[in-house]
Amino acid sequence: MKESAILQCDDVTVEFDGFKAVQGMSLKLLKGELRFLIGPNGAGKTTMLDVICGKVRPTAGRVTFGGKVDITRKKEHQIAELGIGRKFQAPSIFPSMSVMENLEIAMRQKRTVFATLFAKMLDEDRDRIGHQLTMIGLQEKSGWRAGGLSHGEKQWLEIGMMLLQEPEILLLDEPVAGMTDKETDKTGELLHEIARKRSVVVVEHDMEFVRNFASKVTVMHEGKLLKEGSMDEVQSDDRVAEVYLGKRRDADVSRSTA
Repeated sequence: MKESAILQCDDVTVEFDGFKAVQGMSLKLLKGELRFLIGPNGAGKTTMLDVICGKVRPTAGRVTFGGKVDITRKKEHQIAELGIGRKFQAPSIFPSMSVMENLEIAMRQKRTVFATLFAKMLDEDRDRIGHQLTMIGLQEKSGWRAGGLSHGEKQWLEIGMMLLQEPEILLLDEPVAGMTDKETDKTGELLHEIARKRSVVVVEHDMEFVRNFASKVTVMHEGKLLKEGSMDEVQSDDRVAEVYLGKRRDADVSRSTA
């Protein structure tokens, strides 16, 4: 049985004042897939996320969601409403509010902040938030002021806030930047847990993190697709080694590339 694609990017090109940040890039994301998007600085990775979420409109190409909805020209809020959530590198939370209040606001995002804080919580709402607190590992800090959390905990809180909005695709830009080793490992485990029910695309520069948690990897270089496949396939590719190391791969460096 053929696996169904939740997202399809076909021949996407993005040009800024004559510079092509992305050139004929194609990407197919399956339902329930955790995909890592890697490449050197300037490869076009973040621009691809910008295209998918509607922040940037491509000069050419097409982006399809759910196998039938063309989202190429849709606005950011329209794409978000369809079920594509985007998390940027810096956490976006309400630091003066508690962890619980942040999650409540996220769950009822169509209400005003004031209405959210004073609305009566239903048992179903409490169950959903409780489940999310457990998943992100903050159940014992639900009453903490969000601004007092560690950097990693703030990232998990924002991920939890996004999950309460029930996206079908979650786009993450360098989620482990600035994290401790322990936080980084926990984030990798969290991403695998999330991918059980939804698709996830991660742009990441931490190659050790990618090696430890990636199954399928897409490598970009100069706005184009360079290599796609399993971690072993990507690591053993001469072109990938040349891009990352500036030279041809040999036996001594074959396991040091991404």
